[in-house]
Amino acid sequence: MSVTSRYRDSWEGFWRAAPASPGGVFWDADPAVTSAHHLAFFEPRLLDAALPLVDLGCGNGTQTRFLADRFPRVIGVDLAAAALDHARRADPAGRAAYRRLDAAAQGETEALHAELGDANVYMRGVLHQCEPDDRQPLVDGVAALLGGTGRAFLVELSEAARPLLEDLAGGPAGPPPKLAPVLSHGIAPGEVADEAVPVYLAAAGLTVLASGELPLTTTEFTPDGTRIELPSRWLLAGRAM
Repeated sequence: MSVTSRYRDSWEGFWRAAPASPGGVFWDADPAVTSAHHLAFFEPRLLDAALPLVDLGCGNGTQTRFLADRFPRVIGVDLAAAALDHARRADPAGRAAYRRLDAAAQGETEALHAELGDANVYMRGVLHQCEPDDRQPLVDGVAALLGGTGRAFLVELSEAARPLLEDLAGGPAGPPPKLAPVLSHGIAPGEVADEAVPVYLAAAGLTVLASGELPLTTTEFTPDGTRIELPSRWLLAGRAM
Protein backbone atom coordinates (compact mmCIF):
# COMPACT_ATOMS: atom_id res chain seq x y z
CA MET A 1 0.00 0.00 0.00
CA SER A 2 1.22 3.52 -0.73
CA VAL A 3 -0.07 7.02 -0.25
CA THR A 4 -2.94 8.40 -2.31
CA SER A 5 -2.10 10.51 -5.33
CA ARG A 6 -4.11 13.39 -3.82
CA TYR A 7 -1.91 13.40 -0.73
CA ARG A 8 1.29 13.21 -2.80
CA ASP A 9 0.07 16.00 -5.07
CA SER A 10 -0.77 18.17 -2.05
CA TRP A 11 2.78 17.93 -0.77
CA GLU A 12 4.35 18.46 -4.18
CA GLY A 13 2.25 21.59 -4.63
CA PHE A 14 3.07 22.84 -1.16
CA TRP A 15 6.82 22.46 -1.57
CA ARG A 16 6.88 23.88 -5.11
CA ALA A 17 5.29 27.06 -3.72
CA ALA A 18 7.29 27.15 -0.48
CA PRO A 19 9.88 29.91 -0.07
CA ALA A 20 13.53 28.89 -0.04
CA SER A 21 14.43 31.29 2.76
CA PRO A 22 15.10 29.77 6.21
CA GLY A 23 12.02 29.77 8.41
CA GLY A 24 9.65 30.41 5.54
CA VAL A 25 7.58 27.31 6.32
CA PHE A 26 5.30 27.09 9.38
CA TRP A 27 7.21 24.25 11.10
CA ASP A 28 10.69 25.04 9.75
CA ALA A 29 12.07 26.28 13.07
CA ASP A 30 15.77 26.54 13.76
CA PRO A 31 17.30 23.23 14.92
CA ALA A 32 18.37 24.98 18.13
CA VAL A 33 14.72 24.89 19.25
CA THR A 34 13.74 21.60 17.57
CA SER A 35 16.06 18.68 16.81
CA ALA A 36 18.74 19.92 19.23
CA HIS A 37 16.19 19.61 22.04
CA HIS A 38 15.09 16.21 20.79
CA LEU A 39 18.65 14.85 20.78
CA ALA A 40 18.80 15.11 24.56
CA PHE A 41 16.04 12.49 24.76
CA PHE A 42 16.98 10.50 21.66
CA GLU A 43 20.73 10.09 21.47
CA PRO A 44 21.41 8.62 24.95
CA ARG A 45 18.79 5.93 24.35
CA LEU A 46 20.13 4.63 21.04
CA LEU A 47 21.48 1.10 21.02
CA ASP A 48 23.96 2.06 18.32
CA ALA A 49 24.53 5.72 17.40
CA ALA A 50 26.76 4.60 14.51
CA LEU A 51 23.81 3.19 12.56
CA PRO A 52 22.59 5.26 9.61
CA LEU A 53 20.02 7.84 10.68
CA VAL A 54 16.96 8.32 8.46
CA ASP A 55 15.21 11.68 8.78
CA LEU A 56 11.78 10.56 7.61
CA GLY A 57 9.71 13.38 6.16
CA CYS A 58 12.77 15.62 5.94
CA GLY A 59 11.09 18.38 3.93
CA ASN A 60 13.61 21.06 3.04
CA GLY A 61 16.30 19.40 5.15
CA THR A 62 16.77 21.98 7.91
CA GLN A 63 16.84 19.35 10.65
CA THR A 64 18.61 16.84 8.39
CA ARG A 65 21.64 19.09 7.99
CA PHE A 66 21.85 19.61 11.73
CA LEU A 67 21.66 15.88 12.37
CA ALA A 68 24.32 15.23 9.71
CA ASP A 69 26.81 17.14 11.85
CA ARG A 70 26.16 14.75 14.74
CA PHE A 71 25.80 11.30 13.17
CA PRO A 72 28.15 9.55 10.73
CA ARG A 73 25.58 8.91 7.99
CA VAL A 74 22.25 10.74 7.62
CA ILE A 75 19.70 10.21 4.86
CA GLY A 76 16.81 12.63 4.46
CA VAL A 77 13.79 11.02 2.82
CA ASP A 78 10.54 12.60 1.73
CA LEU A 79 7.52 11.80 -0.39
CA ALA A 80 7.76 15.07 -2.33
CA ALA A 81 10.46 15.53 -4.95
CA ALA A 82 9.95 19.31 -4.64
CA ALA A 83 10.89 19.13 -0.94
CA LEU A 84 14.08 17.25 -1.80
CA ASP A 85 14.94 19.90 -4.39
CA HIS A 86 14.86 22.47 -1.58
CA ALA A 87 16.96 20.20 0.65
CA ARG A 88 19.67 19.61 -1.94
CA ARG A 89 19.94 23.29 -2.87
CA ALA A 90 20.36 24.18 0.81
CA ASP A 91 23.08 21.54 1.24
CA PRO A 92 25.60 22.17 -1.55
CA ALA A 93 28.35 20.46 0.44
CA GLY A 94 26.31 17.25 0.60
CA ARG A 95 26.42 16.90 4.37
CA ALA A 96 23.48 14.49 4.09
CA ALA A 97 22.06 12.29 1.35
CA TYR A 98 18.49 12.81 0.10
CA ARG A 99 16.08 10.53 -1.68
CA ARG A 100 12.42 10.18 -2.46
CA LEU A 101 10.61 7.57 -0.40
CA ASP A 102 6.98 6.59 0.04
CA ALA A 103 7.34 5.28 3.58
CA ALA A 104 3.83 3.79 3.48
CA ALA A 105 4.89 1.49 0.64
CA GLN A 106 6.23 -1.71 2.15
CA GLY A 107 8.50 -2.53 -0.75
CA GLU A 108 10.24 0.86 -0.64
CA THR A 109 11.11 0.77 3.06
CA GLU A 110 12.20 -2.86 2.84
CA ALA A 111 14.46 -1.99 -0.10
CA LEU A 112 16.03 0.89 1.81
CA HIS A 113 16.62 -1.38 4.81
CA ALA A 114 18.25 -3.95 2.54
CA GLU A 115 20.62 -1.21 1.36
CA LEU A 116 21.37 0.43 4.72
CA GLY A 117 20.91 -2.37 7.21
CA ASP A 118 19.31 -1.45 10.52
CA ALA A 119 18.83 2.30 10.90
CA ASN A 120 17.73 4.79 13.50
CA VAL A 121 14.78 6.98 12.48
CA TYR A 122 13.93 10.58 13.34
CA MET A 123 10.37 11.54 12.38
CA ARG A 124 8.87 14.88 13.32
CA GLY A 125 5.25 15.69 12.63
CA VAL A 126 4.63 13.21 9.83
CA LEU A 127 2.03 10.79 11.20
CA HIS A 128 -0.52 13.45 12.11
CA GLN A 129 -0.48 14.80 8.56
CA CYS A 130 -1.08 11.42 6.92
CA GLU A 131 -4.28 10.14 5.41
CA PRO A 132 -5.97 7.79 7.93
CA ASP A 133 -5.47 4.69 5.76
CA ASP A 134 -1.74 5.42 5.45
CA ARG A 135 -0.93 5.76 9.15
CA GLN A 136 -0.45 2.10 9.99
CA PRO A 137 1.51 1.39 6.78
CA LEU A 138 3.73 4.38 7.59
CA VAL A 139 4.53 3.04 11.07
CA ASP A 140 5.08 -0.41 9.55
CA GLY A 141 7.59 1.27 7.24
CA VAL A 142 9.38 2.81 10.23
CA ALA A 143 9.60 -0.66 11.79
CA ALA A 144 11.07 -2.05 8.58
CA LEU A 145 13.79 0.60 8.60
CA LEU A 146 14.68 -0.08 12.24
CA GLY A 147 15.18 -3.81 11.84
CA GLY A 148 16.24 -5.42 15.10
CA THR A 149 18.53 -2.78 16.60
CA GLY A 150 17.37 0.62 15.34
CA ARG A 151 15.43 3.09 17.43
CA ALA A 152 12.78 5.57 16.27
CA PHE A 153 12.22 8.99 17.78
CA LEU A 154 8.78 10.25 16.82
CA VAL A 155 7.43 13.72 17.56
CA GLU A 156 3.74 14.30 16.92
CA LEU A 157 1.29 17.05 17.73
CA SER A 158 -0.88 16.13 20.69
CA GLU A 159 -4.67 16.29 20.61
CA ALA A 160 -4.50 19.60 22.46
CA ALA A 161 -2.91 21.20 19.38
CA ARG A 162 -5.98 20.78 17.22
CA PRO A 163 -8.23 23.39 18.90
CA LEU A 164 -5.30 25.81 18.93
CA LEU A 165 -4.83 25.34 15.18
CA GLU A 166 -8.55 25.74 14.60
CA ASP A 167 -8.52 29.01 16.55
CA LEU A 168 -5.56 30.23 14.50
CA ALA A 169 -7.22 29.28 11.22
CA GLY A 170 -10.58 30.75 12.17
CA GLY A 171 -9.44 34.09 13.55
CA PRO A 172 -10.93 37.35 12.27
CA ALA A 173 -7.91 37.97 10.05
CA GLY A 174 -7.80 34.40 8.79
CA PRO A 175 -4.93 31.98 9.35
CA PRO A 176 -1.42 33.35 9.92
CA PRO A 177 0.57 33.76 6.68
CA LYS A 178 2.71 30.65 7.17
CA LEU A 179 -0.21 28.43 8.23
CA ALA A 180 -2.42 29.50 5.31
CA PRO A 181 -0.44 27.58 2.62
CA VAL A 182 -0.60 24.38 4.70
CA LEU A 183 -4.38 24.57 4.82
CA SER A 184 -4.83 25.74 1.24
CA HIS A 185 -2.94 22.69 -0.05
CA GLY A 186 -5.29 20.34 1.78
CA ILE A 187 -2.85 19.36 4.53
CA ALA A 188 -4.66 18.89 7.83
CA PRO A 189 -2.33 18.77 10.85
CA GLY A 190 -3.35 17.53 14.29
CA GLU A 191 -5.60 14.67 13.20
CA VAL A 192 -4.26 11.75 15.30
CA ALA A 193 -5.51 10.91 18.78
CA ASP A 194 -2.79 10.65 21.43
CA GLU A 195 -3.70 7.09 22.36
CA ALA A 196 -3.60 5.96 18.73
CA VAL A 197 0.16 6.38 18.28
CA PRO A 198 1.23 3.61 20.71
CA VAL A 199 -1.41 1.35 19.12
CA TYR A 200 0.13 1.88 15.66
CA LEU A 201 3.58 1.15 17.08
CA ALA A 202 2.46 -2.04 18.82
CA ALA A 203 0.77 -3.28 15.66
CA ALA A 204 4.09 -2.79 13.86
CA GLY A 205 5.88 -4.92 16.46
CA LEU A 206 7.48 -1.97 18.24
CA THR A 207 7.57 -1.12 21.93
CA VAL A 208 7.39 2.38 23.37
CA LEU A 209 10.60 2.63 25.37
CA ALA A 210 10.22 6.21 26.58
CA SER A 211 7.88 9.15 26.03
CA GLY A 212 7.26 12.70 27.11
CA GLU A 213 5.90 16.09 26.15
CA LEU A 214 7.58 19.05 24.47
CA PRO A 215 6.20 22.11 22.69
CA LEU A 216 6.51 22.11 18.92
CA THR A 217 8.05 25.45 18.08
CA THR A 218 6.87 27.05 14.85
CA THR A 219 8.20 29.98 12.83
CA GLU A 220 4.96 31.92 13.13
CA PHE A 221 3.89 34.56 15.64
CA THR A 222 0.60 35.83 17.02
CA PRO A 223 -0.38 39.45 16.32
CA ASP A 224 1.10 40.47 19.69
CA GLY A 225 4.50 39.03 18.72
CA THR A 226 4.36 35.79 20.71
CA ARG A 227 5.93 32.82 18.95
CA ILE A 228 3.36 30.08 18.32
CA GLU A 229 4.18 26.83 20.10
CA LEU A 230 1.96 23.77 19.81
CA PRO A 231 1.73 20.95 22.36
CA SER A 232 3.36 17.77 21.14
CA ARG A 233 4.41 14.36 22.39
CA TRP A 234 7.59 12.41 21.71
CA LEU A 235 8.01 8.67 21.81
CA LEU A 236 11.10 6.50 21.52
CA ALA A 237 10.29 3.08 20.06
CA GLY A 238 12.10 -0.06 19.00
CA ARG A 239 12.08 -3.82 19.19
CA ALA A 240 11.90 -5.19 22.72
CA MET A 241 15.26 -6.73 23.59
